[in-house]
Amino acid sequence: MRKNSSFGDRVVSFYKHLKAPIMPVGIEVMMPYKDRKIIEITEKFYSKFFSDNHKRIFVFGINPGRFGAGITGVTFSDPIALEDYCGIANDFAKYRELSSIFVYDFISQWGSPEKFYSDFFLTAVCPLGFTKNGKNYNYYDDKKLYEAAQPFIVKTLRQQVDIGATRRVAMVFGMGQNMKCLKALNEEHDFFDELLCLEHPRFIMQYRRKYLADYIKKYRDVFSKALMSK
Repeated sequence: MRKNSSFGDRVVSFYKHLKAPIMPVGIEVMMPYKDRKIIEITEKFYSKFFSDNHKRIFVFGINPGRFGAGITGVTFSDPIALEDYCGIANDFAKYRELSSIFVYDFISQWGSPEKFYSDFFLTAVCPLGFTKNGKNYNYYDDKKLYEAAQPFIVKTLRQQVDIGATRRVAMVFGMGQNMKCLKALNEEHDFFDELLCLEHPRFIMQYRRKYLADYIKKYRDVFSKALMSK
């Protein structure tokens, strides 16, 4: 990476150089960043919103799914969100993904993608996703999977921090296993001083949708707290 690279340049370089960890039999690793079309969209997104050297508060999801970053290359951003909210035209099949719907509803209420992404970077504890029997599989869903993925996760967490993370605080989507795993890794490797946790967007949309306004408010409060800690 060249010396005068931007935050966005470093993100794209990180994704381009990801190498899949060896997985247990029956578990496949998604490698979207080997697809030229996905890399082109990723470059457009990070050039548009991250063409500076400001440090960001990192917000960690679990790992990419088949219908979000597994297709677009951009965390929590489905094809419609990229086009309608971010102004990035694409020829991916147009559909909405539950987590992306919530995230961009929140971003809209925060102000705009430009305002949000100037302070926050949406990413994942494990930057590559997994499938088993053709379905999404989380890095913590299987003990053998987690054991195989853990060295990769630790290595890539260090690399992500070096992109330009605010070390004072980070945020986590997922109050169960995702928070438990990242908290344990953080205690061992000291990535961040503090972790703030929120319910995962997919959990909200799937099980708590009638309380959507309450969760949007909670997100605003916790994101504002993180910003004050920056």
